[in-house]
Amino acid sequence: MRKRNGQLRLGAFIYYSGHHAAGWRHPESGVEDLFRLDMYKKLAQTAERGKFDMMFFADLLYAVNVEKAASGMLDPQTLLAALSAVTNKLGLTATVSTTYNEPYNVARKFATLDHISGGRAAWNIVTSQLDIEAHNYGKPKHPDHNLRYEMANEFVDLTKQLWDSWEDDALVFDRKKGQFADESKVKEIDFQGRFYAAKGRLNVPRPPQGYPVLVVAGSSEPGIDSAGRYGEVVFTAQQSIESAKLFYQRIHAKLEEYGRSHDSLKIMPGISPIIGATEEEAWKKHQTLQDLISPEDAVQAVSQFINYDLSKYSYDQPLPKNLSHLADQSNGMKSRVQLLLDTAYKENLSILELGRKMLGARGHIQFVGTPDQLADLMEQWFEEYACDGFNIMPPVIPGDLDDFVDYVIPVLQKRGLFRKEYTGNTLREHLGLERPNVRCIQKNELSSH
Repeated sequence: MRKRNGQLRLGAFIYYSGHHAAGWRHPESGVEDLFRLDMYKKLAQTAERGKFDMMFFADLLYAVNVEKAASGMLDPQTLLAALSAVTNKLGLTATVSTTYNEPYNVARKFATLDHISGGRAAWNIVTSQLDIEAHNYGKPKHPDHNLRYEMANEFVDLTKQLWDSWEDDALVFDRKKGQFADESKVKEIDFQGRFYAAKGRLNVPRPPQGYPVLVVAGSSEPGIDSAGRYGEVVFTAQQSIESAKLFYQRIHAKLEEYGRSHDSLKIMPGISPIIGATEEEAWKKHQTLQDLISPEDAVQAVSQFINYDLSKYSYDQPLPKNLSHLADQSNGMKSRVQLLLDTAYKENLSILELGRKMLGARGHIQFVGTPDQLADLMEQWFEEYACDGFNIMPPVIPGDLDDFVDYVIPVLQKRGLFRKEYTGNTLREHLGLERPNVRCIQKNELSSH
């Protein structure tokens, strides 16, 4: 018997070369079409055929190890603008860094995407990770972790004010009177913050959704605080239902702290499924992918991620026990580094096993099994309030997204866990999120208020 009302929320999280780091080498991958629109058009239409809430694109502002790793990627906002023309219902989520952008530009581009898609845009708010990104933008060093989140919070505050500079009914279009808009309903903001400032108004009217849906990625303390402040979807990496339930509780406690309702945010951990008609078939597919990751690549990946050289150790020995402090020292994805270390010690993984596990699903759950077994896991997590849905991370594209839509979605639908048809048009409607009202902006309002 169902314990919980409602249905799962699902995102199709597309990492350009596939979420398995060696997925591009698989003979069934579409790597040759990685920089062509047609492949993404097919993926988007597959996700819409499966009635997904949204398609979710990652972004990184650097390219490394280009000889061996599929490190190139298209700009997600530009790509999603193109995909808005070949889809009708699917939400369109672009990852955009607050660290290396300006609020006015981000507000304008997302308002544009929301308008041309009919209210289907979402912004995955990130703060970037590495010094190499800073170098690409002429900066000597990536800002410290806590400082990046302070900057991000102010960045989002200003961006929301820009969206609010037009009231919903500001456009008039009165041909006879010659009145395009009501001047009294297009406000000038005067934002003076610690990191950002803007005086004026956005040159794109208020988005159809009020704001594009605001997605927060990360599980560190500053990330959880940002989720409580303004997040409407939280993308997180959780390796067990126990840790996911604790994370769910922490997020909802933070919502209460900020005076927000429990239904104003959806938590969607990532899961990368390898599906087979039988367990044996699924594990064979899994092993084929894992074998594509060499010991050297596995060791190098872990070393780079935790910022500690492991090449002096044998790759078949367990991760050294004296590395627990590295998460605190990290200036990148602190929570993900901590998750990786905890997983290694809890499961007593060798360095090779850890590297292959990390590269297999980028720190998220790597599921191997049948469609019914995957549906069992998803149902348990949902029913026990470990999540509100999942971001599905196909390890090899395009085929693994097709497999999920063709074999897993029907099982979820049969169990009443997922929609059979869209009932709304906007992403907010899909997710059950309220449309925000225009806020009354006071002159010189600071983000800290």
